[in-house]
Amino acid sequence: MKVIDYQNVEVRQADMHVLGQVSFSVEEGDFVYLIGKVGSGKSSLLKTLYAELDPICGPDGHAVVLDEDLTRLKRKKVPALRRQLGVIFQDFQLLTDRNVYDNLYFVLKATGWKGKQQMRQRIFEVLDLVGMETKGYKMPHELSGGEQQRISIARALLNSPKLILADEPTGNLDPETGRQIIEILHRVRQNGAAVVMITHNPGWLEEYPGRVLKCIDRHLVEETATNKTETNNNE
Repeated sequence: MKVIDYQNVEVRQADMHVLGQVSFSVEEGDFVYLIGKVGSGKSSLLKTLYAELDPICGPDGHAVVLDEDLTRLKRKKVPALRRQLGVIFQDFQLLTDRNVYDNLYFVLKATGWKGKQQMRQRIFEVLDLVGMETKGYKMPHELSGGEQQRISIARALLNSPKLILADEPTGNLDPETGRQIIEILHRVRQNGAAVVMITHNPGWLEEYPGRVLKCIDRHLVEETATNKTETNNNE
């Protein structure tokens, strides 16, 4: 099943053209790296996928995420789409005034869960998945950066999304902690969810292979062994 299907999509920030003629699709279970220079459009593209920016399509184009046509999606339906997504940010974005358990409880309550026992069970399930089952009582400031990122991944998994969007999730972490985060995301992918992850670390592409989409010259291209060699020869 396709969880993303873009055809001839334009990405804009305010009045500025960022990317044009964007065409790609992502299937359940795919692990996709999104790479490119700073300012090349990676984060803007990701924002269209969770309806922070509106994708623009001509008559022969479409922008579909989890069977939702983003060009026709009403703003009141955006929260329902985002409940089916898991979004992970570089700066964690945990609520600093409550502990780990209450951070996750807040998300479940906000996304329509009922029943404290079911919510408690789900919280401990995702904490176990990211190796943080004993940290529920901790406040965010008591956690290391890697631990906070594990909690942000747990938060993203609460509603069992089919698609995880990660914006440079290892950018603020040391290499070994970053490696642990990538391994968690690959385990998530093995359970059926697709992962689209922005990274500036080329080492991850070699160590943990996946598909590679590159933002370059205001376009999006999929790197293959052939065009990667051509790019390297031209640099």
